[in-house]
Amino acid sequence: MQPDRVEHEVTSWLERRLPDGWFAGPPEVTVDGEEILVVGTLADAGGDPLSRAERFREDTREQRMRLAAELQRRWRRKVSWGVDCGRERILFTTLSIPVMTRLRLAERRVLDTLIDAGVARSRSDALAWCVRLVGTHEGDWIRELEAALVAVRKVRAQGPYP
Repeated sequence: MQPDRVEHEVTSWLERRLPDGWFAGPPEVTVDGEEILVVGTLADAGGDPLSRAERFREDTREQRMRLAAELQRRWRRKVSWGVDCGRERILFTTLSIPVMTRLRLAERRVLDTLIDAGVARSRSDALAWCVRLVGTHEGDWIRELEAALVAVRKVRAQGPYP
């Protein structure tokens, strides 16, 4: 099943099951092949965002774990949680998935320079930093590309070989 369709189904599923008052609106659901990330916005009650997020995390732990177990059984992906609180996004749990890549000397030198400068601890950390940087600076382009991929999937699904 395609990640965008899973996102829609998980969001609908959660909207029927999340306790009232958890979030100030529907949660943001992000899905890939391994993980479902659920991030809800906490109502603005003033005070320190980190303290509010931690209190929410502790108060909802048992129910979140029960929902996560059900989601994992149904969609065969790990479930991670987080909250938007004020201007802070706090993720309680997320996966770190290894990805293998082949890099030439010039590309490895970029990663090694980031390590030497203290920006990253390892080549893996440096590569993740580079990906985040591209995602930040090319965010609009990435979103357009993702939208185009959704359109391609729809056209393929309507074709003779779905």
